[in-house]
Amino acid sequence: MAEPTPSIPKGSLVLITGATGHVASELTRQFLERGYRVRGTVRDLARASWLNDVFQPYAASGHLTLAHVPDMTVPGAFDDAIRGVSAVAHVATLGFDPDPTKVIPPTVAAATSILRAAAAEPSVRRFVFTSSIVAAIMLAPGKTAHVTQESWNETALDLAWAPPPYGPERVVSVYMASKVAAEREVWRFVSDERPSFVVNVVSPQVIWGERLNANCAAPSGAMLPDLYEGKPPETSYIPAVFAVDVKDVGLLHIAAMLNPDTRSERIQAWGRYHTWNEVLAVLRNLYPQRKFIDDFVGLPDLSITTDESKPLALMKKWGNQDGWNAFEGTVRDNLKHVNGK
Repeated sequence: MAEPTPSIPKGSLVLITGATGHVASELTRQFLERGYRVRGTVRDLARASWLNDVFQPYAASGHLTLAHVPDMTVPGAFDDAIRGVSAVAHVATLGFDPDPTKVIPPTVAAATSILRAAAAEPSVRRFVFTSSIVAAIMLAPGKTAHVTQESWNETALDLAWAPPPYGPERVVSVYMASKVAAEREVWRFVSDERPSFVVNVVSPQVIWGERLNANCAAPSGAMLPDLYEGKPPETSYIPAVFAVDVKDVGLLHIAAMLNPDTRSERIQAWGRYHTWNEVLAVLRNLYPQRKFIDDFVGLPDLSITTDESKPLALMKKWGNQDGWNAFEGTVRDNLKHVNGK
């Protein structure tokens, strides 16, 4: 199969924010292996040094470099890091807190900061923003909905900005609201500022799969280790998950960046739907020697759908891949750093 013609040629420089994260480090790997150069932004160069070890040949040749951006939210934060890049993947997030004022405005400010830096750099031709399914839909028990390009999670904004106190139960809704607000800022910028570069968005839900290093930040990664150790995950109040392999998320970022015909798209990168009991069944099959918690009782279904034809076609075109990665392999890869297998 002939390799498709990319919107930016091999050898181009790609900026990836939050390079120590699960998705960003996997995206770094895929871009480097495709012949691109990567500049990854990190908050702490010393704590990010494992990237130079994992990608040693690329670091030694100068194909991978790290840029110190200690605070993404300030104006001009990315001015140095963005010089000479052909494309930007804004993957970085700002963490979790129940106080919306500490998460939502800074997350929006970070998106604004890097968009303005990209608009001021003539070399930038493509921009991909990592959003989430929760920007489009509330994952509430018993929820039934079909997600489209126009879907937004208004409920999360209402919950997040409700009056204090800001108890720990507010963390999830604040995170969701930050994704809504940041993605809306991206599309507002596109509409109002009309940048010269193409913008696309990739929106996964739960991201599982291989971590390139034990220090790699993987917010979704604790769910399976909890189940492996005999504990229900903190998010088990959600009756089911759309679990996607980090390799699939990386590939869809590649496609969103390189596919010339993909413009102003919200690509829903959900993966496969599983109830927690189906996840437990996979774990029991993979690790028959272990004792797991009993099946959950009384969890209602989660009937949320979207048109998968676009992400599946993009993975076929850019990865010669038919469908999402096999779920058992994703689970096994996610637990390698726990059991060494």
